[in-house]
Amino acid sequence: MAERIRMANDRIVEINSLVKRFGELTALDEVSFNVNKGEIFGLIGPNAAGKTTTLRILATLLLPTSGRVRILGYDVVEEASKVRRLISYLAEDAGTYRNLTGYEYLSIVARIYFRSKRDIEEAVEEAVRISGLGDRIMDKMKTYSKGMKRRIQVARALMTRPKIAILDEPTAGLDVFHAQHVRDLIKRHISNGGSIILSSHNMLEVEHLCTRLAFIHKGRIITEGEPEEIKAIYGASNLEEAFLEVLKR
Repeated sequence: MAERIRMANDRIVEINSLVKRFGELTALDEVSFNVNKGEIFGLIGPNAAGKTTTLRILATLLLPTSGRVRILGYDVVEEASKVRRLISYLAEDAGTYRNLTGYEYLSIVARIYFRSKRDIEEAVEEAVRISGLGDRIMDKMKTYSKGMKRRIQVARALMTRPKIAILDEPTAGLDVFHAQHVRDLIKRHISNGGSIILSSHNMLEVEHLCTRLAFIHKGRIITEGEPEEIKAIYGASNLEEAFLEVLKR
């Protein structure tokens, strides 16, 4: 598939004056930020800050009330079908199909994204490796723990090697070992030419994983920059301290 990718330099995501209202509630209030090629960009904030709403708009699952969002040059409203070919989205609450095995589920996803038998087989093989489930990949997903289900969903999000992976709490429910495994996969995705936008409540994870980030609070971007820059702004020794300072203001 030929891609018409229109970028300003290395900028791959452009969000300008994004507003989203649900009735009387303003979930996003003039949100603007950019993401560059090869970045792991973190969107960080407390519950109900607007993180998930922003990510769902990026993933073409929600329509903005106003403002403009472009991904790789494509408008997420006017050219949503083209955006969907270039991204993957992992929701925080992504579920599984209880009566399918992990392998069956990944095979179905691969057939949606790829046409040739070889591409399908390679994608499924990659997803099985990413999941790290071993022989349990052949068990029905109703027998999986919360962490195992999350690993299947991370595998599903990365198996297609998207230009941009949008990950909402990618390590939620994972133990230390498997959380580190997922972080390594995220870094590998970047080294293979992809980009990541993620949200996480784990400030240590964000500090060591993200190249840049933005703090969002009450639907507005409070500050944006590299982790070291943000710590300096708030006189903090780590991002968790900086985050708490944001909430106090």
